[in-house]
Amino acid sequence: MSAEIRKLLVMNAITSVVTVYIGIFVNLYIWQENQRIADVSLYNMAMFASWGAAFAAAAKLLTRFSIRLPLCLSALCGGAAFFYLMTSHMDNRTLWIVLLGLPVGAMFGLAQAAQNLGVALQGKGSEFAPYFAAVHIIVQVVSIAVPIASAKVIDGFGYGGSFALMLAFLALMLVVSARMPRIRLRKPEDPAEARRFGQFGARLAFGRPGARWIVLSLMAAGVFMQFQNLFALLFTFSVTQNKLLIALLNVAYTLSSLLGLWLYRRFRSGEMRWLWLGNGLLAAGFLIALLQEPAALIVSNVLTTIGMFYFSTVWNAQQFRYIEFAGAASQASFLVWRECILIATRCALLAMTMSLTRLQGVWFVTIVGVTIACMLVIPLVQSKAMRALQGSHPVQASPEAPSPVGS
Repeated sequence: MSAEIRKLLVMNAITSVVTVYIGIFVNLYIWQENQRIADVSLYNMAMFASWGAAFAAAAKLLTRFSIRLPLCLSALCGGAAFFYLMTSHMDNRTLWIVLLGLPVGAMFGLAQAAQNLGVALQGKGSEFAPYFAAVHIIVQVVSIAVPIASAKVIDGFGYGGSFALMLAFLALMLVVSARMPRIRLRKPEDPAEARRFGQFGARLAFGRPGARWIVLSLMAAGVFMQFQNLFALLFTFSVTQNKLLIALLNVAYTLSSLLGLWLYRRFRSGEMRWLWLGNGLLAAGFLIALLQEPAALIVSNVLTTIGMFYFSTVWNAQQFRYIEFAGAASQASFLVWRECILIATRCALLAMTMSLTRLQGVWFVTIVGVTIACMLVIPLVQSKAMRALQGSHPVQASPEAPSPVGS
């Protein structure tokens, strides 16, 4: 990988610390008050709505400034979120949850836009799979260290102590953002594309062969990724609310993901086979969760963690490979629309969960069924999209599995 891509990995590692903490302990902080699924769903809906708006705003900023500015703003938004957690107390819990989700979502949206657009603009086709695999490994390592360390800090100093620790990491992020490569969207030389520069229209985003299949893949992925993201947490919280045990369970899930990585490197196969295997493990994990036994919920999370590694490595690499030969304006438009479609379908899934009061019953089974159906559609439409890509750029549509590591 190039020096610029490696710098983006460093920033990803820093942001991952805050992301993993928020993913576990801010959700737990909200859940512990009343143990209502609707509260966690509302927080995530507010967060994703803000995330989408911030992502689009960051893309617009990158037409004039480098990725350093949105990364700096991301750190400031994160700081605002933790300051809010430390100081704000409201009788209106719904409003309190929404106001928390907004700066958290802005932080994620700004950071993800800067990093995704940075990778798309700076990276080469052979770098995408190693980059996303390296990102996944970083997340797994952070997922071992952060939960245990945070649980110890919370036990010793309360949630306030852990919030202060996250403020320190956000200060580090602010400093490192000033050292990021000066990647920005350059105005195209082609007059036709230059006229549309900074507009991010749908035609500019999806004006390539196989676009309709990519759109279907995005819509389906948003549903199932949000189900896995939300219910992996709620399944864990249903087993225990002891912070150290939650941390240790997350370590177990991380180790299972590393087992998946070892198998991925040990057995060479076509990337679509890995995508199917990942989706199969995810489907099995979701079905096992219907048993509602603590052991079944833990096994469910282990299977879905391994499955998500295979899915994310292949799917993300294919998505970025799809736009490699597009102009900078087309790449930015695609990434903005990609994020907005994923967020819209994530919010649709969260809306379905708002009426849930427990992780069982007809409605919960229905949501599981819809999630599995969406998930199984993805390899079918992805293969069609990649065949269309192969027709226009045969060299980049390789059927071989991407290597999870490399330079």
